[in-house]
This record gives sequence, C-alpha cells and structure tokens, in this order.
Amino acid sequence: MNGFLFGIYPYIALAVLIIGSIARYERDPFTWKSESSQLLRRKQLIAGSILFHLGVLVIFAGHFVGLLTPIWIFDALGVSHEAKQLLAIAAGGVAGAMALLGGALLLHRRLTDPRIRKTSSFADTAILIILVVQLILGLGTVPVSWQHSDGHEMVKFMTWAQMIWTFQPGAADYVAEAALVFKLHIVLGLTIFLLFPFTRLVHLLSGLAAPVRYLIGRTGYQIVRTRRREPLPKRAKGASPQHSNRG
Repeated sequence: MNGFLFGIYPYIALAVLIIGSIARYERDPFTWKSESSQLLRRKQLIAGSILFHLGVLVIFAGHFVGLLTPIWIFDALGVSHEAKQLLAIAAGGVAGAMALLGGALLLHRRLTDPRIRKTSSFADTAILIILVVQLILGLGTVPVSWQHSDGHEMVKFMTWAQMIWTFQPGAADYVAEAALVFKLHIVLGLTIFLLFPFTRLVHLLSGLAAPVRYLIGRTGYQIVRTRRREPLPKRAKGASPQHSNRG
C-alpha cells in the first residue's frame, strides 16, 4: 500500500491534473471560472478570500521551492538543514494559520447563508471542505516537524518529491517510516491534484493558461469595426420638425 500511495498514486494524480485541465480548457472554456458569489455577503468574502488566497500562495511557493530545489543548492548557499526546517515551520505555520482562518470564514459563509448554499454545487462545498481539512493536517505536521528540527525528516520528503518528479524508482521507500500525519497530508494533497480539473480550482491556472494560449496563437480572432452612422438631414432655418399624424 505504501508503494502504491507514494510511488504510483502521485503519477495518477499528476496525469489527471495535467490532461484533465487541458481537456477542460479546450472543450469547455466557458466553465473555466471561479463562479464568484461576491454580491452575496461581500464583506465576509473579502476578508476570508484575502486570508485564504494569501496563505495558500505562500504555502504553495514554500512547498514547491522547499521540496523540488536540489539539496546541493541549499548546501552551496550555506543554508543548513536545520535552518531550512525552522524556516519552513515558522513560515508554514503563519501562512497555514492565515489560510485556515480564511478558509473557515469562506466555509462558514457557504454553509450558513441560504442564498449562497442555494447557488453552490456539491463540488464547490466539497473541495472547500477538503482544502480546510488539508490545512488542518498541514498545521498538524508542525509539532511533529519541531521534534525533528535537525532537518533529517525534511530531507526524506525532499528526496521523495524529487525522485517522483524525475521518474526514479524506489521513491516510496523514503516516506515509509514517516509519521501518519505526514502521510495523510501527502495523500490528501495528491487527491486535491486529482480533483483539480473537475472543480472551480481551475481558475488558479488562468493567469498561466491565458498568456500561453495567446502566444501560441490559439486565441481566435475578433473582428472589430466602427459602426457607420448616416448623417442627419439638414433642416432649413426656421423650419419646424415634421411629425407624423396617427389617426
């Protein structure tokens, strides 16, 4: 089971993420949107959205850089494993708390407001619940990471992620002895990738997909031309406008 979840499942999730997102963008471009409910309880949406998106962006950037940057680069820069671990705990903890607070506000708004609940699909609510659970699991890894402040556990996850990314066998062995909260966090994260193309999360890729689509000339063409206006007939001085009589 460990070999499947951490050696095979990552490729299934990433394949569905990439192929599914491309297929949806090409076949159903008008569904590629966040379907905002901004007009309903706007203040709570703004507060929750800012906290949630800012926290998630910091978390994503930290995971991307922290897991996929080769270890020798940190060693060349003089960043010790312990220092990197402490930075990940501090930044990840603050960003995770912000994102969780924002996610809780958004989820509360979606579940308690009858109008928003009426306009929400099952996928809208389910993916938000999954994201909140994932944030809770992520914060749950902080105390465990603190017990391994030497960075040894962190190096295992870096090695696992980089071996998956470079298609090397045996990656699952590096996380076989990891704490359960880490395993649950990884599996649920991969599941979010799996569900990504079928939810409103696809709008996160819009900032990347739109420029790429424009550069490769797949945007289509829009003909824009001015509308010719017929000049109004000139009227002689002193002449009164003519009105039609309707009997």
